[in-house]
Amino acid sequence: MQGEGRVGTAVTVVLDREVRERLIRTVCSSKSQVRAVLRARIVLAAADGRANGAIARELAVSVNTVRKWRGRFAAGGPDGLRDAGRSGRPRIYGPDVRVAIVVTATSAPPHPEATWSHRTIAAQVAVTCFAPVSASQVGRILADLDLKPHKVRGWLTRRDTPGFWERAADVCALYLDPPQGAVVLSIDEKTAIAARSRRYPGRPAAPGVFARQEFEYCHHGTASLVATLDVTSGEVLTEVIARNDAVTFTAFLDQLNRAIAPDKEIHVVLDNGSSHTARQTKAWLAAHPRWHVHWTPPHASWLNQAELFFSTLTRRVLRNGDFTSCDDLIDKLESYVIKHNDTAKPYRWTYEGTPLKAA
Repeated sequence: MQGEGRVGTAVTVVLDREVRERLIRTVCSSKSQVRAVLRARIVLAAADGRANGAIARELAVSVNTVRKWRGRFAAGGPDGLRDAGRSGRPRIYGPDVRVAIVVTATSAPPHPEATWSHRTIAAQVAVTCFAPVSASQVGRILADLDLKPHKVRGWLTRRDTPGFWERAADVCALYLDPPQGAVVLSIDEKTAIAARSRRYPGRPAAPGVFARQEFEYCHHGTASLVATLDVTSGEVLTEVIARNDAVTFTAFLDQLNRAIAPDKEIHVVLDNGSSHTARQTKAWLAAHPRWHVHWTPPHASWLNQAELFFSTLTRRVLRNGDFTSCDDLIDKLESYVIKHNDTAKPYRWTYEGTPLKAA
């Protein structure tokens, strides 16, 4: 790989093919550190038989720098080009203080606070260990341990409902293999959609510049939708509703029941919303035997394909939309649904974990 000898006062450097290619990649890579590129160029030039002075003039460094890295490589190979370890300043705080910081950061903060800050951790440790420690030092110790008490990730504990996986499998099987000749629907509501208008106009995007949107807005009320998605075609039917209750929901089911041919069986996917599980809704379903309900498990409403449509609606219309009134909001929602149905396609439902998208 490399050899060491002396020609005059310069250390001889010999490279094998693998090491030479490695150093060339370092020099050519745009991601390499500047100091790594300099050291690699010194070694490559030395391996080509260049004198220390010539290398120093070409790379605009001192002869001592060339001599140092030439010798380090000859003695230690590629590992010799790494920075030597530095002892640094000795630790001011002993292990007891560090342990106290960790214990404090992983415990409950004092009443009534809900989250630790570096300052409150430092104050608590000063009481526990009788050792003054700064908030910035607490931050450095926590960063070194990759401990972030200020960050919280949401978590939902799934209830071990009997039949959870059976329900999920039933819904997925319905999507993957719909009954021949039947109508398969997915129904859900999107409530309290805010009609908001920005106080001042935004600025469009430009090369290298994000679009800008005014933070302050005027609130013009809310609207709610009930939507049914035809699983086999991807088409959507929506209706604006004043209340999200069983009376409204069964009235919507009545409309669907009249619109669908009486000889068709109807399979519908519903989540466990209160309007779906109400006594009146269950009585309506019992009185209409051609309706077959496939319930999503608790905390798994994402199995309802109507949620996919609502997600698209939020991204395309609602999130950055500007609505001067509730009527303006409703008009834009209905216009989007009409446009969606012109090119509607069913969702591809898979078990492989790939993102769902229109077929």
